[in-house]
Order: sequence, then structure tokens, then C-alpha cells
Amino acid sequence: MASTTTTTVSTVPSSSCSSSSRTKVNNGEEKKDTDDSCTRSEGTVTKDKVCYMYRTSLPKPMFSRNDFSIWSILKQCIGKELSKMTMPVIFNEPLSLLQRMAEYMEYAYLLQKAGTATDPVERMQYVCAFAVSSISSNWDRLGKPFNSLLGETYELKRPDMGFRLISEQVSHHPPISAFHVESDLFQFHGSIHPKLRFWGKSVEVNPKGIITLELTKFNEVYTWSNINCCVHNVIVGKLWVEHYGVMEVLNHKTKHKAVLTFKQNGWFGRDLHKVEGYIYDANKTKVKALIGTWVQSLYAVDVSTYEQFLKTQKSDPAENPTATSRENGASGSSESGSAAINDPDDIPRLLPNADPGIPGEMCLWKALPRPENTNQFFSFTLFAMMLNQLTDNIKDTLPPTDSRLRPDIRLLEEGDIDTAALEKNRLEEKQRSARRDRKKKKEEWTPVWFHYGINPTTGKEDWIFNKDYWQRDWSRCPDIF
Repeated sequence: MASTTTTTVSTVPSSSCSSSSRTKVNNGEEKKDTDDSCTRSEGTVTKDKVCYMYRTSLPKPMFSRNDFSIWSILKQCIGKELSKMTMPVIFNEPLSLLQRMAEYMEYAYLLQKAGTATDPVERMQYVCAFAVSSISSNWDRLGKPFNSLLGETYELKRPDMGFRLISEQVSHHPPISAFHVESDLFQFHGSIHPKLRFWGKSVEVNPKGIITLELTKFNEVYTWSNINCCVHNVIVGKLWVEHYGVMEVLNHKTKHKAVLTFKQNGWFGRDLHKVEGYIYDANKTKVKALIGTWVQSLYAVDVSTYEQFLKTQKSDPAENPTATSRENGASGSSESGSAAINDPDDIPRLLPNADPGIPGEMCLWKALPRPENTNQFFSFTLFAMMLNQLTDNIKDTLPPTDSRLRPDIRLLEEGDIDTAALEKNRLEEKQRSARRDRKKKKEEWTPVWFHYGINPTTGKEDWIFNKDYWQRDWSRCPDIF
């Protein structure tokens, strides 16, 4: 049964730890909005707010995967690299890898805050919060995005959030996706070369690549790398996701550095989703502690207060309500934390509150709750719901290579699995045929919007945006769909 697609009027969040204001609109008819500072028509600017309407669901609810076994696909791939594999469409979600990568920007307001903060430590706090928030949408997202085709692009303009993004699939073997985001306050860019391996019970994702952030007002450049992701229980039990590893965020101008540890799950689930670390100044002195979870929130705490808190935890476990709740196996709906994981069939549950409860803590970021219908729509966030939305006003401005125009993704979104599978196979064969033709003619693939050069900050080779895209001359675009 088809669901009713609704839209929402979205405004910029007013606080780093509060939800953005939203007004639902059904069947194109707007409900009364009590916020008089925001004119209720698409694209209208009133005072300091911009209002836009975006959908809050997909055209059709997702299908059940209960009758399909991922083991039948993966059993011959233990220890092998999976990014080059062709997977059945049943295991996909209706987004391309380029669109999934755009979810970095769900909490773009954190970069706006970093771009205006006068204190370098405060700027680093918000940059770290953004880096953590950028992976929060991965929680419970178990569908695989479609591999982007060589030459595929994705554009996302969000004036209400203060940025515009362009990404391109610049290489197929190896698969590399490059992106560039610009705003009045920042430039954010990088490339991702995902490595996927199957280890028998889990799939490990290593999203290789350097991420670069430039804060225009302060002439500062920050860099960091993504951390590993692991999908558990691909054979037996319920699938669940964790991120783990060490992320270092470096301010190349002031030499401030943050070192964040994403904890790996233990026997009692005590550290699952947990993120903790410190910000150091140029003299390598701790100047701020950071603690939270990548699924829920991040807090800044005074160093001495935090270290005293850690001592209290070690001496008296009763003083650690979060850990105690986890050991008791508490669970919640869509927040943070983890229950005890004593059985391989268990899936970690989320606690209703991940506030560490440390005196003087400052909330830097808190994840928006998932929509009530998220389980019907691939566990999408509200931000993800609109990524493949195609309206007449943007359709006429897009290049023919934009992900929104891919027929297989559109068909899966509309619930037509069989035709989506046929189209997916057709597009992949078309890509293989084009590659054979280039090889026969001894031609090299040349990306349209990015070139391979030297990152002036890191001095390392990287994919650089050539700035031509926004001129909207599509004459060089390849025929890939």
C-alpha cells in the first residue's frame, strides 16, 4: 500500500542542541505556521530565515528482506574486497553512494558555528562535533547504497542551511568519489575510496580519504580522516553497525589538534558508540575534553572536571549512571547507548539518554530524532528522505548525470524491485561496454568537474574541484544512464 508523501518547511536550527523548526504540509496544502518570521512559501526569504519544502517520506514503503539471505551472496567472498562486487538490488537502499556521502552535511550548522566562533578552541569543538555528527546517520542503516557509475554526479543546494554541494564519481577501478561543498563561511572538500571486506560474520568498511575544511574568516584549514565501520551479524542474528578507531583533527594554522577515540563494543556493551578524547593546543597541552556518542550527542567538558569524573567512575561504579544502565540492559527507541550484548543474536539497543552528567558540560551537538516512519523507509533520517527528491524546478537545472535521474534508484524508491534490478543490470553493462570501448581506443577517462592534483594544505595528491560546475554547461557530460 502506497504511503502519502508529505513535505516539510525546513528552517535553520536555532540551537546546536535543539531540533530545527518544521511545519508539515500534506498534499501541497500548508498547515498554519505560528512562526511569523518565516513566510510560508517555497524559497521565500523573510528576516534571517529561508523556508523550503521537502518530503518527509518516500513514495512507497520498503520491501521485506526476510526471505533473502545475504549469506548466499557473501559466502564466496571471505577476506575479499567487496566494493567491486555486483549485489542484488534487494540489498540496496534507494540512494547512490554520492547521495549517501551528502549526508555529511545534515548538521552543517555546526560548521556555521565554527566559522564564526572567535576562540580557536571553540572552533575546534564545533569542527569535532561536525566530524562526529557526519556519521550519525549510519546507525541502523543496513541497506547498501548503489555504487555510483563512473561520471555520475550529485548536486545538493540547501540555501536554508547555507551551503551547496557537488560530487562526482571520478574513478571506477578503484572506486573514488570526490566532493566539494561551499558556503560563505567555509569550504569543505575531499574524496572517499571505500574498501569493503567480508570476514565471515561481519563486513568491514574502511572509507579511505582525507577530509579538508577551510574556515574562510580565519584562514584556517582543518583535516581529518574517516574511521572504520563494521556491520555485524551478516550470517546469524540481527544486523547492527558500529564505528571504531582513532580520528585526529588538525588545525594547520594554530596547530590545535583533537584526538578522538571511537570505542569498540565490549562484553557488556559499555563502550558501544562511545566517543571520547581531548583537544590539545600547540604545546600539546590538554585544553578541553570531549565525550559523547556518535549516534546521539557530543559534549565539551573542562579537562580537570572530566578527569576527576573518570576517577570517580573507577572508584565508585554507582556514580556512573550511564554505565550502570547499560549493564542492566536498558533500552530505548532512537537515542543512544547500548544494552548488554551477551548473545550473538542480540542487537544493541539505544538508551533514552546519553548525557554523561558531568558538571559544567556543554552540549555541542545532539542528533535529531528519526521520523516516526523511519522503519518503513530504510531507516532514513529526515535529511535522507529528501536527497533523491526530484521536483520540476530542479529537474530542468540538473546535468544528465545527476543521481536523481538514475532509473534503477528511482524504481527502487517507487517499490518496483524487478524493474529496478533490470535497470541496474543495464546500467552496469553500459558502464562495462563504455570501458571496453575506451580500452580499445586507448583512451583514459577524464572526470568533468574534478582534477587530480596536490592538496595545498597536506601536500598530498587529492581530487580538486575545478569550479566549472556552477556555470551549468553540460556539453561535456557523458551519457551514462
